[in-house]
Amino acid sequence: MSESTRVSAEAALFETAIGICAIAWREGAVIRFALPETNPAKTRARITDRRGGDEVTGQPASGPIADAIAVIQAHLAGELDDLRWIPLDTSGIPDFNRAVYEVTRAIDPGHTLSYGQVADRIGAPGAAQAVGQALGRNPIPLIIPCHRVLAADHTLNGFSAPGGIDTKQRLLTIERTPGFGEPTLF
Repeated sequence: MSESTRVSAEAALFETAIGICAIAWREGAVIRFALPETNPAKTRARITDRRGGDEVTGQPASGPIADAIAVIQAHLAGELDDLRWIPLDTSGIPDFNRAVYEVTRAIDPGHTLSYGQVADRIGAPGAAQAVGQALGRNPIPLIIPCHRVLAADHTLNGFSAPGGIDTKQRLLTIERTPGFGEPTLF
């Protein structure tokens, strides 16, 4: 999309049980999500478009975005939802990454897959490292639940969202996920 035909996006910060999160959307579909940074100014900086096209609004979101914010707040307070109903705009995301995100989005709260399992499900066996790289670039964490993808031995490693592995562990704990962080015998 050229700069002249580009539809501007909106963004909003909102309070959750784990801190200030942010969401950016265009035409009623989420394009980015940010987990809490060390302070709201950093969260605001993370969510706004580096090209300067997004505005962080002081107005509350409306329609499906307001509904998404309310359910995300409840989810992070322990009232779990799969968040799959939230509309996303992934049109600018490369095909491989989009395939990884589709598989990842299908993982229910309280469950996990390994990077290798995600690779197998997208028809790219042996591409676990590429899956990890795609998840590291996930612009919509939590809604595309990259925190639910673990190493083959169930250990927590590599999480690019603010707070790193501590945030990943916190999200899995909120979702009452059993057995993460514990190496398996088999």
